[in-house]
Amino acid sequence: MSRFYLLVIMMGVLMGCSTDALQEDVNILENSIASKEVVIDNVIACAASNPNDDTISVFFYPRAGATNIQYFETENTKVDKSDLDNYTAVLKPVQNVFNGYLQKFEVTALEEKWAIVAFDEDGKTHLSNPIRLKQFTKPTEYLPQNITVAAATSTPIFTWEDGSYDDTKIYFQVLSDSRNNLISGTYTFEKTFQFYNLENVVLNITTNPPGQLRSGNSYGITLMGVSEDNWVNMIAVRDFSIN
Repeated sequence: MSRFYLLVIMMGVLMGCSTDALQEDVNILENSIASKEVVIDNVIACAASNPNDDTISVFFYPRAGATNIQYFETENTKVDKSDLDNYTAVLKPVQNVFNGYLQKFEVTALEEKWAIVAFDEDGKTHLSNPIRLKQFTKPTEYLPQNITVAAATSTPIFTWEDGSYDDTKIYFQVLSDSRNNLISGTYTFEKTFQFYNLENVVLNITTNPPGQLRSGNSYGITLMGVSEDNWVNMIAVRDFSIN
């Protein structure tokens, strides 16, 4: 075989390897946003282990106009959570929660990891804070008995207690109707919320101010207690009606 043909073959192999490497690299978060304007810490997201299987639900608020929604995760928790080179895209379908007002990814992992949710909006790529998956060390507790509903009026008061974990930093409350449509979505630092009193609300994802709750109708309250690293320590779900 002549040197010329050998050189051609070697160049073809090298170019093929380079192309493969480039294709693999676009799945790395840092590379996927290299040419984009990025807004960090601007996607509301958290994760919880599911009660009846080994799946993890990664919840997020998609905002109107969000496109190219993606889920990224690290190999394990030993890496630097702030280094976006450590995050690789994992292709998972997006599932609706509360009829699409919220959404989620369903993922499985043999190790605990860091995760980030990303989407495009208004020509920019927005990233969530890193989410620490704790499905083994702190599996999410499902404690409906920990929330109390005082529904004597159309502005019910909800109070609750933590489960066995003591590192919850913020509480997310969703009120929904009998068709599972979100009525309001609010965050408080305090272990109480009165519908629809925003005095102690620190973050509100309710798009339109809700109307009054009606006597005799059925409603639901979904509470999430979330740690500083965005892991859901506790979920409490209760149905109620206005007296």
